[in-house]
Amino acid sequence: MFEESSSYLFQLEKVIKSRKSAADPSASYVASLLCDQGSRAREKLLEEAEELILAAQEESRTRVVSEAADLIFHALVLLAAREVQWAEVVAELERRSGTSGWVEKEMRVEDES
Repeated sequence: MFEESSSYLFQLEKVIKSRKSAADPSASYVASLLCDQGSRAREKLLEEAEELILAAQEESRTRVVSEAADLIFHALVLLAAREVQWAEVVAELERRSGTSGWVEKEMRVEDES
């Protein structure tokens, strides 16, 4: 199941990239999010994160799934705005696999200083 879902995310990434090249922001929703160096995409991702949090607190499982899908979609759009590929994110998750979350977070803090 994961491989199928992951494969779909790679397909979706390709669609988003194809929309990114649209010269006219009114040509597609994705193009409209990317037209101003991704500023709208950043705002939309923040909005979707908040909606997922609220849904997780008080709404149905169906709403949580829907909001999670929105969040992931908009994260892919923001990654496209920054020219970051989904494969890079997957590679980072794989790199972290088998490492305690606490240890991994501590290593990131050390790397950033």
